[in-house]
Amino acid sequence: MKVFVAGGTGTIGVPLVRALVARNHQVFATTRSDKKQTLLRELGATPVVVDALNGAALDKALSSAAPTHVIHELTALPKTGPRSAQDLEPTNRLRDAGTRNLLHAAIAAGAQRIIAGSFALIGAAPAQQTSNPELGRAGEAVRSMEHQILEAARRRAIEGIVLRYGLFYGPGNPATDELISRVRRRRLPRIRNDRGQLPYIHLDDAVAATVAALEHGTSGSVYNIVDDHPVSFSEMVTELARVAGASPPFTVPAWLVRLAAPYMARLFTVQLALSNKEARQDLKWTPTFPSYRDGLRQIMQRAA
Repeated sequence: MKVFVAGGTGTIGVPLVRALVARNHQVFATTRSDKKQTLLRELGATPVVVDALNGAALDKALSSAAPTHVIHELTALPKTGPRSAQDLEPTNRLRDAGTRNLLHAAIAAGAQRIIAGSFALIGAAPAQQTSNPELGRAGEAVRSMEHQILEAARRRAIEGIVLRYGLFYGPGNPATDELISRVRRRRLPRIRNDRGQLPYIHLDDAVAATVAALEHGTSGSVYNIVDDHPVSFSEMVTELARVAGASPPFTVPAWLVRLAAPYMARLFTVQLALSNKEARQDLKWTPTFPSYRDGLRQIMQRAA
């Protein structure tokens, strides 16, 4: 296959490009930075320097590459993850206008299928949970991205699939490295009476599901790419401290977290127990790390 990865140098973009090349696909991968072309070449991909918000430039890039498949992984998030709703604004634009441009270019280039990487914590949450000031714009952007892909599939302009990823973690993920560093310094607390139910996914499993979606899955479908065991943020932090050999995290009241970091507090109290059953069946995919406990152990073993 000729695969065009929009967002080839991001958190999932790099391991995804590596996996596609390893499977002998011809890969084109985008970056907005000239400096990152070397990284993409080293991974075995053809770098494409383009801003997805520039529709004409994206049309030209897709026309030149003439891919059979397109993967949408466009984000502009801080390396260690967003800390406020403001951190999401550049990604919101990519999920709205960037999706519109990419979809137009993919259809015009004659691509057979487009796969969009969405965010389960927003895309699968009830609308009222993402209508508050902290998450409102992000919710609109995610819903816009998903609607555009599914509407194009409905009218049969292109095969379209949406993958709703859980929260990424794994070796080499800057956000995971930051969590480990903070938990070792006892700067990552538990939240008292934390009843959150968050969907997580090991980065390797997210990549495997995305590669599987190139060939499998029904156009117009939305799949939850999550592991088998939703868990609260506090449980994750506690287990991370244990496997890292750190002291147990201290506990803080929820009101303090809401005061200090309203965006994070809102996000980490979401109760969203999702099933990956349809993804397992349709994508012929099984997570290697069905539980965050399995994944965290693997991270520490690889780091040893």
